[in-house]
Amino acid sequence: MQFGMNLLLWTDHLHDGLLPVLEMLKRQGWDGVEIPVLDLSLNYAEWGKRLRDLDLRCTAATARTAADNPISPDAKIRAAGVEATKRALDCCAALGSKLLIGPFHSALGEFSGKMPTADEWKWGIESMRQVSEYAGKVGVTLAIEFLNRFECYLLNHVADTVKFLKDVNHPNCRMMYDTFHANIEEKDPIAALHAAAPYTVMIHISENDRGTPGQGNIPWKETFQAIKDVKYDGWIVVEAFGLALPAVQAATKIWRRMYESEEQLSRDALAFLRTGLKK
Repeated sequence: MQFGMNLLLWTDHLHDGLLPVLEMLKRQGWDGVEIPVLDLSLNYAEWGKRLRDLDLRCTAATARTAADNPISPDAKIRAAGVEATKRALDCCAALGSKLLIGPFHSALGEFSGKMPTADEWKWGIESMRQVSEYAGKVGVTLAIEFLNRFECYLLNHVADTVKFLKDVNHPNCRMMYDTFHANIEEKDPIAALHAAAPYTVMIHISENDRGTPGQGNIPWKETFQAIKDVKYDGWIVVEAFGLALPAVQAATKIWRRMYESEEQLSRDALAFLRTGLKK
């Protein structure tokens, strides 16, 4: 099991000013970091070397927008979505990340006002099959993220995500389980974690208020026990959000500070994970 910290607490793109943060996370004892792959023009090979020099491993995260929505009725927009995720996979390969996570199945924050149509589901499957084939070629596994109903409408919970994976039917297309989204959408988050386990290659640990894990109402004792029971031994990444990034703040609807400092949150989160999973 490897513990990672999502860098979206500090930044939505890699830059030199982030080096002290990476050094701090290494001192705290994190195994790695989750890299936002939203700016596809960066030199990710160089950043992969910097991470290796710090002895930090990594995963990567990306998302799609209205301009490259894989379930758009416009074939050109769907094609742009496939191409954008393929480019993100190239960035993963350059970084040295074996996982690309995120809601790249459909556009983040884009709504039709209705439930997904049969055509949208079909377009999503077709797009993801193309991306999955490419993922296999570059040696990266996709970890599709279901989001709560306020952030997307295609995949909102475990059952739909499992059905989506079965329809895509590709070994490089798997899923992630996120405690924040499950807390909103699942009638029984622990049963959902068990149901997701055969397909899960990433777990996001996130408190109900997106602040420090362990300081809210997520059922952590039961969650940690379920992780043990299903014998999950992959990446566990803490995802928290703050006020540092206007675009991320607007997307995640964070309007107040949920923690003392980013250093405090990351330090306490790692201690909480280690203690909780040990028990």
